[in-house]
Amino acid sequence: MDFIEKKPIKRSELRLFIGKEYYTFRRYLKWCLCSKKYSKEKSGRIYPYLVFIHSTPLLRKLEGVDMHLQYNKITNLKLASGRINEIIINPAEILSYWKLIGKPTYKKGYLDGLILSADGSFKSGAAGGLCQLSNLIYWTALHSPLTIIERYRHSHDVFPDVNRTQPFGTGATCAYNYLDLQIENRTENKYQLIVYLTEESLIGELRCDKETKYRYDIYEKEHSITPGLFGGYVRNNIIYRKTYNLYNELIKDEYITENHAYMMYAPYLEAAANRQQ
Repeated sequence: MDFIEKKPIKRSELRLFIGKEYYTFRRYLKWCLCSKKYSKEKSGRIYPYLVFIHSTPLLRKLEGVDMHLQYNKITNLKLASGRINEIIINPAEILSYWKLIGKPTYKKGYLDGLILSADGSFKSGAAGGLCQLSNLIYWTALHSPLTIIERYRHSHDVFPDVNRTQPFGTGATCAYNYLDLQIENRTENKYQLIVYLTEESLIGELRCDKETKYRYDIYEKEHSITPGLFGGYVRNNIIYRKTYNLYNELIKDEYITENHAYMMYAPYLEAAANRQQ
C-alpha cells in the first residue's frame, strides 16, 4: 500500500471557514453544471426483490460523552432518512447523499450531535451523527451491482474491534456538502433504497425491480498496524469484494479501496483483553 503520512497542519478558524465555503460552493457548481442525472424520484411502491439488508444499533455508549447527544442523533437520522427513503436509482442516474438530504440546519429541525473532528476527537455540532447513515448506505451499495463513484474514508479509527461486524474501513465519512457519497447505476435495472429507524436500529434495504443474479462477500487484505511518523499508530488495510453467481460460483474478485486511519485507542486492545480472560 502506497501511503505517505503527512504531518497534521494547524489552521486558523478563519482559514478553515474560508476553505469550507470554497469547497461547498465548488460542489454547488458541480451539481449545477454536471451533465449526469441525479436521482430524485421516489415511489411508495416497494420494489419486490431484496438485494441486501443491513442494520446498525442507534446508541453506543462512549466514555466521557453525554448520552443526550446520542439521543439527538436519532432525531437527525430520522430527518435525513426521510429525505432518502424510497428513492429510486434509475439506470444512468447518480444517487448523491447530500443533494438528497440538503443542508442540515437547526431551522430544519436538526439537533446538536456528535461530530468527529479532524484531530480524531468528538465535538458537538449541528446534525451530528449522520455519518452512521452514509456508512450504512455505502456498506449496502458494496453488496450490489451499483458503482460507487465518490466516497471518503474516515481519517481516524475511533472504536476497537469489540463487537465489530464488518471489516475496518468499510464506512464513508460525510461533511456537507463537499464530502459526498455518490453511487451510480450503470445497470439496466432500477434500484430502490429503503432506510428507516426502529426503536433500536437504523436499517437499510436495497431493492430491485428484477431478481438479482449475484451475491457479494466483502473482505480485507494486508491488514496492519504501523507506528505513526508523528506519534501514535496507523491502521491499514485493503478492501476486496468477491462476486458469486446463483450457482455459488466465484466470477470476480476485485479491489475496492484501501484505508489508512490514525488509531484513537491502544493497538491490540481486544487481543490483550482476551488474554486476560
